[in-house]
Amino acid sequence: MNGFLWGVGKNSLCWMGMALLLLSGLPGCVNDPADVLAAAEKVKPSVERGQEVTIYYSDKGLVKMQLEAARVTRHLTDEAYMEFSGGVKVTFFDEFRHPSSTLQAGYAIRYEETQLTIIRDNVVVINEEGEQLNTEELIWDPIKKIIHSDQFVRIRTADEILFGTGFEADQEFSRYKILNPEGTLNIRDHEQVP
Repeated sequence: MNGFLWGVGKNSLCWMGMALLLLSGLPGCVNDPADVLAAAEKVKPSVERGQEVTIYYSDKGLVKMQLEAARVTRHLTDEAYMEFSGGVKVTFFDEFRHPSSTLQAGYAIRYEETQLTIIRDNVVVINEEGEQLNTEELIWDPIKKIIHSDQFVRIRTADEILFGTGFEADQEFSRYKILNPEGTLNIRDHEQVP
């Protein structure tokens, strides 16, 4: 007991006795640094959540895409990923920041390391020409700048509706192909039938 109780006056022995009694009841506190780090790791959040979120992606200072989601959940695991649920809308922009295409779906999941995004649940993509793609699942690879699917797809153009399984396109949906076409419906012929 150095310093604090030293020289408190004539009752110093009484104070020292009380202090010793109090201190003897307290447990010692010596922690192993490894235990402290392990405890701190447990406190780190493994999930981040947000509602009504808007995310902008840019390349060389130009906004290329805007993503809006009702709910976002980011899982901070070894293979981190983000889930977008309750409705997702993505708008792609050209170099003048004019919308070039849109994508809407009920759900999406994006893996941070590979940057692959899997879009599901009533996926609708509309390009600048007004052509519309409908499918239940689409995979977007922003590194290769492509979208593709191995599911059934329907593409509506100004003149026809194309059906098939499997699909590949650039991410703007300006150039595309159906891998296994199953049929074509000419809209103008169909509209003329009473």
